Amino acid sequence: MIRQFGPETGLLLIDIQKGVNTFEHWGGPTGRRNNPGAEANMRKLLTQWRSAGHPVFFTRHDSREAASPLKFDLPTGDQIDGFEPMQGEVVIEKDVNSAFVGTDMELRMRQHGVHRLVVTGFFTNFCVETSVRMSGNMGYDTYLVHDACATCNRIGPDGTDYDPQLLHDVTVSNLHGEFCTAIDTDTALRIAQADAPDLDRVQGNE
Repeated sequence: MIRQFGPETGLLLIDIQKGVNTFEHWGGPTGRRNNPGAEANMRKLLTQWRSAGHPVFFTRHDSREAASPLKFDLPTGDQIDGFEPMQGEVVIEKDVNSAFVGTDMELRMRQHGVHRLVVTGFFTNFCVETSVRMSGNMGYDTYLVHDACATCNRIGPDGTDYDPQLLHDVTVSNLHGEFCTAIDTDTALRIAQADAPDLDRVQGNE
């Protein structure tokens, strides 16, 4: 059974910034992303968490890399429209992939009584993956909402252009059952309303 997501469950929205859609930076001349519906699914979850009064966490990425579009002093470092944090919501500023490294994320979770995380955002195989891995290893009950995440294609060292959906799917498969339980948006919204006795947590290392 998966217990209902209550006030002990934080919604984490990772790097919902305009620069994630600068496709050529992430994937080269053929730059493209998967899951154009990711933002709509994130908005559904954000609306649910806000209406319930449950904790909401945002990360914002201020890259160390000079060419990155995810820098606070660039327009592409701004939040995507509709994802502006509201008063009382936690904003974690980071400059590496993990939400936990060099930040007060863990402290802020403790202050809000949060020991379960529902994770969404960008990119599935970069900051989302790193944060989910650390969350699981730190003992938090972690859920990855896979259709509320997205990524871009990547060019391998041999020049192979790896499709973003492939990278996304493989990343979710690597995380599910080891570092987290992967669910879709509809399932997350259902668990936000009631226990799900028909579903199983599959997080490992426990």
